[in-house]
Amino acid sequence: MADIAARAYAHMAPWSAAQIEATLAQPQALLTATDHAYVLGLVIADQAEILALATDPAFQRRGEAARALLSFHDAARRRGAGEVFLEVAAANDGARAFYAGQGYAETGLRKGYYQQADGRHDDAVIMSRALPSRHRHKGGDAVKTG
Repeated sequence: MADIAARAYAHMAPWSAAQIEATLAQPQALLTATDHAYVLGLVIADQAEILALATDPAFQRRGEAARALLSFHDAARRRGAGEVFLEVAAANDGARAFYAGQGYAETGLRKGYYQQADGRHDDAVIMSRALPSRHRHKGGDAVKTG
């Protein structure tokens, strides 16, 4: 995972193996992955937070991130989350468009949140979306699944 992060986050300090391990050691941690992408986050009470989504650059734009994100949504919902949020660099237009395409809306801004490699700072855009419960109709009654 740290290798994928190092390649995916070339424009900023990537997550180290130690940081990933420390996050995974938390009982609230949630990790979903494909062969070439992962989503790492936390589920606390009824909220999920995405801390990192990384895709190997050689496999970008092939649906890997979307599959890992969908798995994260499903797993977070099964743990009781009704909403998921994340922060993304304001200058990262590609990531913002990706998340918008996955149903996320921009809901806030943290000024000067990210320090870039050149010492400048970029704002963090907070994005969130609801995680609707899945329903199955059985004899006219809605049955909550998962």
